[in-house]
Amino acid sequence: MENPFTIKSYESKDLFCDREEELQMMFLNCVNRTDMTLISQRRIGKTGLILRLFDELKDKRPDIVPLYFDIFASRNIDDFIKMMAEAAMKSFQTKTTLGEKLLTFIKSLRPQLTFDNITGEPQLQIAYQSTHEKEYTLRGLFDFLDSQGEHIVIAIDEFQQIRDYPEQNMEALLRTYIQRTHNLTFIFCGSKKHMMADIFANEKKPFYNSTSFVSLGKISETSYSAFIRRLFSERQRSITDEALQFILNWTGRHTYYTQQLCHTVYANGSLDITLEEVKRACEQLMKQGETVYLQYRQMLTDKQWNYLIAVAKEGSVRQITSAAFLKNHKIGTPSVSRRLADALCEKGLLHEDTTLEGITYSLNDVFLSRWMERL
Repeated sequence: MENPFTIKSYESKDLFCDREEELQMMFLNCVNRTDMTLISQRRIGKTGLILRLFDELKDKRPDIVPLYFDIFASRNIDDFIKMMAEAAMKSFQTKTTLGEKLLTFIKSLRPQLTFDNITGEPQLQIAYQSTHEKEYTLRGLFDFLDSQGEHIVIAIDEFQQIRDYPEQNMEALLRTYIQRTHNLTFIFCGSKKHMMADIFANEKKPFYNSTSFVSLGKISETSYSAFIRRLFSERQRSITDEALQFILNWTGRHTYYTQQLCHTVYANGSLDITLEEVKRACEQLMKQGETVYLQYRQMLTDKQWNYLIAVAKEGSVRQITSAAFLKNHKIGTPSVSRRLADALCEKGLLHEDTTLEGITYSLNDVFLSRWMERL
């Protein structure tokens, strides 16, 4: 039977674990046309939740049209327009009335329209004469979608990427265009909490106080345990309590890494999954990642590398300037510790999590952390 533990994207409601509270909140926000900001650590499951939400809308509110695009790889306003237009063309099939209107609108931009050889999805290349023309095109795209009389939910993933655009006015521009729409509801998703918070919670910024916040944490142990056991059981496989508990502890219930470990355990083919089977899969995953981990060693300074090891051995660190942490790992002064933490967060290797209890640092990659704690 096909491996039920998906690691690429959302596949179906049956293979999606929990998130019922967040799903209900986001569903009601969509129905009530409330814009949202969805923030979570990378690979914790926000994209899967959005696609699960779109499935829910399709079942219960087919009158609402979903549209999703990820701007992580975008570099400027040109890329943003291209990705948004391609996502719209993918969502609105050309055989529908809206799809035909969209195609006519896209053609009015005089693009070079091609199709991907593998996926068959449309790809656009639009030539601009000036910055003003780009802004006019972006406004035209929002106005076109808004004027069709359809309620459209637009999810923009990794929204904080606009902060890296050379166009310094991108936030103000988008806020101005979005504010004018009546039939579009937006979900702004991001994995860099401090940047997303600055965009949407800083009173000096254009998007201040314009959305409802949804924060995505880890799935509860009870829900994840029941989910994993069910998927194994439905495929005539058993897993011991000890093995199941080890999976959740070893991955810290981080969605991607929990799915990846379960995926590997399932792929190994054992019908009776014991602790030994799970530990064997853990070794496989760390061995597979070793080449990449050693590349990190070449990219980092000795101090940065040793700092990562220190955090990995601790599991997570709340007081990075505490005397005990600095002394135990020979880090140096509090200012050195802060500087190293900031640099590694910027490189995406450390994760900074802010809660009511304070700030906690941990490695973004759970498998890397487990590999490093053995060094």
